[in-house]
Amino acid sequence: MGQCITEKAGDFLVIRLGGEVDMSWSQDVRKTLLKALDESPRVAVNLAGVSYIDSSGIAALVEGFQQARGSGKSFVLTELSDQVRAVLKLARLDKVFTIRDRLDD
Repeated sequence: MGQCITEKAGDFLVIRLGGEVDMSWSQDVRKTLLKALDESPRVAVNLAGVSYIDSSGIAALVEGFQQARGSGKSFVLTELSDQVRAVLKLARLDKVFTIRDRLDD
């Protein structure tokens, strides 16, 4: 099971993920993302601690992105681990998401 911590950082609600984001708990990640988007106009997902992400984890991030875009909210991915960056680049999603090295950039 991975780690999923929600915290406030400035005007962003930050979801800090860790471990392996895979089929075993990507639904929990999805629910957390959608709940955060209900609660805040600005959501950031910190992926520094993610050692592995599969297609179900990517699908949860894409759904969060689409939900945010549809409701005019900000959805940012920050501090991508090398593993996450490689998967997003392979799927060409690095051109779709707003990605920042750090949230305050």
